[in-house]
Order: sequence, then structure tokens, then C-alpha cells
Amino acid sequence: MSCTIFDQVALDYDQVRPGYPEELVEDVVFISAIPKEERILEIGCWTDQATIPFAKRGYSMTCLEIGEELAAVAREKRRQFPKVHILTISFEDWQPEPNSFDLVISATAFHWMPPEVAYPKAARVLKDSGYIALFWNLHPTPYTGFFREVQRIYRNAVPEWKNPGEELLEEKIKATEDYINGTGLFERVLVKRYFWVREYTTQQYLKLLNTYSNHRGLGEAQRARLLRDIAELIETNYGGRVRRPYFTVLYIAKRKSQ
Repeated sequence: MSCTIFDQVALDYDQVRPGYPEELVEDVVFISAIPKEERILEIGCWTDQATIPFAKRGYSMTCLEIGEELAAVAREKRRQFPKVHILTISFEDWQPEPNSFDLVISATAFHWMPPEVAYPKAARVLKDSGYIALFWNLHPTPYTGFFREVQRIYRNAVPEWKNPGEELLEEKIKATEDYINGTGLFERVLVKRYFWVREYTTQQYLKLLNTYSNHRGLGEAQRARLLRDIAELIETNYGGRVRRPYFTVLYIAKRKSQ
């Protein structure tokens, strides 16, 4: 499934997709020791959820976004940041100068590319002293409260889906860590974790679900039934509000000298 499916819901994506903890941004800046006059490449900027916190710090940024509608929303938001430039192109198709960036970041986007292409290309565009910082928003497991109860609805509406509450996140995190270290392109990766919560009304939470790729991939009737039943659960049992926990994972590593 192409990540361009998010173009269909670009405005919803911008309204309800969470950003990233300020502590994470501070950690990336501190660990990479990137001065404000240096250059950042962002791979997959979506609608600027991760872009703006770095732009506010004065960095020059080149941001790649394959989705036309997502890029349009991002360009509108970054008008006050003239040092931020958004290109509507995929990282795979883009032809940059090697050794031209001090920091490469990618927020909940790097997994959309073949790793055997993405990691070597990211290393090539970095200067010898440059860093790569990849981060994702995940859902902590095991599920509790609303998120445990709603699994009954998912089992009824989408029985073919695996129960996400059964995923072992630490194994998944370790696998990504091992892959990055195994490329031989970077010094040993540092992994950091951040826990935080965002509250959604019923309608906001439905919009959020409607921006997830697995939900977008459902047929219209199946998705409508699923969202209707989830809305009823939130309104009936949770007072019309959901506190959604986030577990954000950062992988940051320095490029090995070539």
C-alpha cells in the first residue's frame, strides 16, 4: 500500500495526528550537537508534525514529501519559516549532492521505503560528522482500559486482523536497532523512549483512526461500521473522550567516517 493514500485525508492528518515530545527534539539537537547554521534533511515531512519544532530553532531544512496534498498543507504551515523548503518527491527518486547534510531526520516515515535503499542513501547524504535520527509513535502494550475493550469491536468487524495488543514492542524495537547497527554505516545506535498522552473527543479519535493506513485500506462499508461501533463505545462507556497513550521511540546514530 502506497503512503500516498494519506493524501486523501491530508487535512484530517494535520488536525489529529500527534506531533512528537519536545524532549525528543531537544535530545536530537543535543546528541547531534548540530549548530543552528547547519542543514537538516527530513524524509517524509507529512504535514510538518516534526518539521516545525526544528524550524522554530532556526535550522535550514530540506523536506521531502511524496503526497501532493500533504505537501500543500505543509507549505502553508511553514510560510513563517523561509529556511524550510519542501520538495514533492520521494527519497528514492531524489538526487542530492553527497555529504551535504548535517542531520537526517524521519518521523513515522522511514518504514515506507526499502531499508536496503534508504539507509545507504541516508548515509551518503550525511557529512562525516552527521547524524541520522529516526522516530516513530507507537502504542504501548499490553492494552488497558478502552484500548483493551475496543478489541472486541475489531474482532467482530475485522476478524482478519491480528490483535495488535499481542505485539511484543521491545522485540520490534530491538530488531530495528539491530538492523541499523548491522548496516555498518553508522556508529552504534542510541535508542531512547518517551511516554506521553493526548486526549481526543469521539470525533477527533474517529478522524485519527481514519488516517491510519490499515483503516484506510478497509472497504467503505466495513470501515463505516467499525467507526460507528467504536464511536458508540466511546460515547456510552467513556464519556465521549479517549486518552490515547503514546510510546515514541528514537533511534539516533552518527555516520561512520568514510
